[in-house]
Amino acid sequence: MTKVIVSGACGRMGQAVLKAVQEADGLQLVGAVDVRGGADTGTLVGFPATGICVETDLVAALAHLKPDVMIDFTRPDAVFSNVMAALKHKVSPVVGTTGLSDEQKRVIANACVENETPAFIAPNFAIGAVLLMVLARQAAKYMPDVEIIELHHDKKLDAPSGTAVQTAEMIAEVRKAHKQGNPHEFEKIAGARGADYEGMHIHSVRLPGYVAHQEVIFGGLGQTLTIRHDSMNRESFMPGVVLAARKVCSLTGLTIGLEKLLD
Repeated sequence: MTKVIVSGACGRMGQAVLKAVQEADGLQLVGAVDVRGGADTGTLVGFPATGICVETDLVAALAHLKPDVMIDFTRPDAVFSNVMAALKHKVSPVVGTTGLSDEQKRVIANACVENETPAFIAPNFAIGAVLLMVLARQAAKYMPDVEIIELHHDKKLDAPSGTAVQTAEMIAEVRKAHKQGNPHEFEKIAGARGADYEGMHIHSVRLPGYVAHQEVIFGGLGQTLTIRHDSMNRESFMPGVVLAARKVCSLTGLTIGLEKLLD
C-alpha cells in the first residue's frame, strides 16, 4: 500500500482527492493538512469517520506520519515550500497546484536528485485535457496559426492556466515562432489580444459556473480546426491523480505532465 497525505485537504479539489484516495485500491490515506484543520477526513467528504483529522502543520505531519506520497492542491504562494518540505522528508510530491515558475521547477528537480526522491507535477490531471495537448501538438505541424482560449471558475488565482501554458509549450516544440494576424494590428484596449507566447495568443476567461475548459483553435486557408476539452466537475481529475500517486515512487527525478505516465 502506498501511504498518502493530502495537502490542501479542505479545499474543493482537496476534498475530491480525499474521496478518491479513500476509494482507490493500493492507496492508503494516512493524513491530511490544511490551514483550516480539525475535520475528520471521512466526514469531510460524506464518508464514515476515519479517525484521521486534518492537521495544520505540514512539516510536523510529514515527520510523524511518514507517508510515501504527498498530493498537493493548495495555492501558488504555498506550493513551492510544500514540495520542498516533502522532498526534505523523502516524501514524493504529486502536485496539481499551478503557478510554479521555471526557476522553482529547476530547484525542485535538483532537490529530487539531492534527496533521491522523485516528484511529479501536472498542470492538468484530466486525461481528456492531456489528449487535447497531444492532439494540439500534432495539429500544429500542419496548421501553425493557433490561438488558445482557457476558461476557469472565478476563484482561480493564476492566468493563463498551467494547462494553457503547457499546451503552448508543446505546440512550440513543433511550430516555429512567428507573429500571427495583421503585422500592423494594434490594441484599442490593452490586453485585447491576450498573452503572447512565441506569436500564439492565449486568452483567459474567469467566470462563475465554469470548472476547467480549454479550446485550441487552428486557422488555415479556407478552414479552421477547434480542439476542445471540458471538465464538468472535479471528479474528472481524479483518475489522473490516482494514477500519479500510484506511479510517482517508481519514477526518477522530476516528471512534468500526465502524458508521461500514459502507456
